[in-house]
Amino acid sequence: MNQLRMNLQYFAEEKTEKATPQKKKEARKKGQVAKTPELPSALIFLFSFLLFYLYGPILSQHFIKLYKKILQQYLLYEVTVDNLRPLFIGILSDLVFVILPIFAIAVIGGVVGNSLQVGFLIVNEPIKIKLDRLNPLEGAKRIFSKKAIVDLLKSIFKIVLVGYIIYSVLWANKEKLLSLYRLDLIEILTFIGKMVLEIGLKSSILLIILSILDYVYQRYDYEKNLRMSKQEIKEEFKKTEGDPFIKGKIKERQRKMAMSRMMQMIPQADVVITNPTHFAVAISYKPNEMEAPKVVAKGMDYLALKIKEIAKEHRVAIVENRWLARTLYYQLDIDDFIPTELYQAVAEVLAYVYKMKGMAK
Repeated sequence: MNQLRMNLQYFAEEKTEKATPQKKKEARKKGQVAKTPELPSALIFLFSFLLFYLYGPILSQHFIKLYKKILQQYLLYEVTVDNLRPLFIGILSDLVFVILPIFAIAVIGGVVGNSLQVGFLIVNEPIKIKLDRLNPLEGAKRIFSKKAIVDLLKSIFKIVLVGYIIYSVLWANKEKLLSLYRLDLIEILTFIGKMVLEIGLKSSILLIILSILDYVYQRYDYEKNLRMSKQEIKEEFKKTEGDPFIKGKIKERQRKMAMSRMMQMIPQADVVITNPTHFAVAISYKPNEMEAPKVVAKGMDYLALKIKEIAKEHRVAIVENRWLARTLYYQLDIDDFIPTELYQAVAEVLAYVYKMKGMAK
């Protein structure tokens, strides 16, 4: 028996169910999302080399102008306190023209890479100070964890592939590399620049492909880590939707309150229409206050008997009409007005009741 109980507890706690939307929402608030850091890096790498490819001639001309300005102007300045400030500002303004596009490309690549994976998300949970991170044992566990080993293997795999790209580009240009001594400086720089761009663009495309594959793996690992047990799903349902037992009690209490209000309205009814044993529907009509007769109470079987008992106690007329009682019970709810197609039938009953009351008087 104990073994059976242990087995049932194991299956109840085993995380075999997919994470609920609420669990994913809470994890997202904590910064736990499926993403790979490789994609932003790969996009920054690609955008940088595209910048050099498109913006390279302008950058090279600017560097040449800066080099000439340093040799022809800045080196001729007299080193004084008054000259240091404009000299520093001049060099810095020239460098900003070179550095700013590269910095902007890096920012754009990082934002685009993260937005493609998780959308717009700003959280402070990952940067909070956690003292358990200072624990050497916990640090050793993270270093030798399965995730760390997988990351190491991925890094080695990337290095091998990028190394192969570099080797293939160099091998394809080996003859020209060996004859560089015959070229002038501008031709050498142009050739090396084109070769570096080729290596960079090919490596960037390769890294983007690898980052997409890594994102698929991270997505799988994320879904796996967020899995829930059946008991956790039940507990979450209780928190979000409420305990079914408590909800049942609340509904039962609401039914009792509605029943009490309904019973209090029966003495104000003009007539109770029955079939005669299974159904009872109480109708009230005040011409100066209502646009049509209204159902104030209805019931079936035991409740129908209770309605008739209260009606007899308060001298409310009881009229037997099988078809009308069943129709009113099934088509209308409490406080509903009589529809136009039933005006004639209800009017005949009310007219009969008013006639009986007049004769009694």
